[in-house]
Amino acid sequence: MQVLWDRKKATIAEVTEVLKSDAGLAYTTVLTMMQILKKKGYVAHEKAGRAFVYEPVVSREDARRNAIQHVVKRFFNNSPELLVLNILEREKITNKELKRLKKMIVEGK
Repeated sequence: MQVLWDRKKATIAEVTEVLKSDAGLAYTTVLTMMQILKKKGYVAHEKAGRAFVYEPVVSREDARRNAIQHVVKRFFNNSPELLVLNILEREKITNKELKRLKKMIVEGK
């Protein structure tokens, strides 16, 4: 998805080329993932010559929101508080980040 969000549109070959250096993914692996993403409604494609050109249907922000909702529901008993507590207990949070979090809590965001 990152490749599609960055490029707006791409073929399987283009996505594979970008991901090959980072993750070493094969063309067929990328194709399978794109088919799954299409089935789930995250991407759409259109035929361009012999290739399909894929584009994101879901924004980064919506995908993040959906992923967090899934994680909260599946692993934290549908409790955002448990997720936040888990992060605060296990991750290093800088003073700057803590101040920002406190401000957001006070403002009710």
